[in-house]
Amino acid sequence: MENKRNFASRFDWTLAFILLTFLVISLLAIASAQTSGQYGTNFVPKQLQWYVIGAVIISIVMFFEPDQYKKMSWYMYGFGIALLVLLIFMPEGTGQIGERINGAKSWYHTPLGNIQPSEFMKTFYILALARLISKHHEVHPFKSIKTDFLLLGKMALTLAVPLALILEQPDLGSALVFFAITAALIIVAGVSWKIILPIFVGGAAVGGTFLWMALYMQDFLEQAFGLKPYQFARIYSWLDPYSYSSSEGYHLITSLNAIGSGEIFGKGFKGREVYVAEGHTDFIFTVIGEEWGFVGASFVICMFFLLIYHLTKTTLLLKDPFSTYVCAGIIAMITFHVFENIGMTIQLLPITGIPLPFISYGGSSLMGNALAIGLVFSMRYHYRTYMFTTHDDDD
Repeated sequence: MENKRNFASRFDWTLAFILLTFLVISLLAIASAQTSGQYGTNFVPKQLQWYVIGAVIISIVMFFEPDQYKKMSWYMYGFGIALLVLLIFMPEGTGQIGERINGAKSWYHTPLGNIQPSEFMKTFYILALARLISKHHEVHPFKSIKTDFLLLGKMALTLAVPLALILEQPDLGSALVFFAITAALIIVAGVSWKIILPIFVGGAAVGGTFLWMALYMQDFLEQAFGLKPYQFARIYSWLDPYSYSSSEGYHLITSLNAIGSGEIFGKGFKGREVYVAEGHTDFIFTVIGEEWGFVGASFVICMFFLLIYHLTKTTLLLKDPFSTYVCAGIIAMITFHVFENIGMTIQLLPITGIPLPFISYGGSSLMGNALAIGLVFSMRYHYRTYMFTTHDDDD
């Protein structure tokens, strides 16, 4: 009977409205970012093209049931790993299949544009972890310290393969997203705080120690871990950008100047005066801050809060553990992207190549996020079908 409910009552109209709002914001911001003249290409119709493709992806993904994704999860994870491995062996250079941009070999060059497989791997990884955690709890219904350590070991092995391949590119920004997803699912999976707390505190201590060593023991890190001087410069330029104004600190300084100059209400559409490189991609929030000011930037942040709130509300409705873990992983992924992207433009966090979801220009980012959001649409669309049923896992 639940399956016979019509489309309108099952479709998530609120989520669709949020995405439509992001589309309008994205097109306006990209149109204005192009006034800098950094590129000769008009990215507005290309972004609209990616949004149309994203809508098609969402439409296809939505109509498959959650149980089908549960069965396909490891195959999709393996497909993502294969794409990352194959990228290593692709010939690189201008016009070659393996495209190297800003020093990272992270893209496939295709007729549609450059495609970054790590953006899709994030969602494949979420599906695999959700399957792993739900299956683990089925096999071990009674939790203990031993079973929690076993679960953490399985998750660590699942993380290790894509993480190693992404760091090889190298792409630190995407690697951090995988850590964020893993940390969130460790918490949602119900691992004992007797284990979680020492791990998180230890991780914070290691991170703090590394930061201190990067400032005062550079020679040791270069010899022990093979780190390069430019990698340290990113940390220095984050902490003191004005001492590196002509090199690594340039992007951050121009970003701060642009956002600050927007003041309360901004300079108006296409009223930009501060030149910011890559304003249509990673630094699109600076365009928003300069042209729409504090009010416009706050509106965009509030829209992301609304998105996260709505996704969280949807997650709490779900009864199927697999679906719950999938939605929790997607929330973690999007939240980290937003926090890192906006944080790096205002000196809250170091600069990494992480786009602002649904707003920054980029086909890979939009299609990867569309794949993830399509899963949420699917969970919500099929929700009532699964309210009063129990699923057997077909292995």
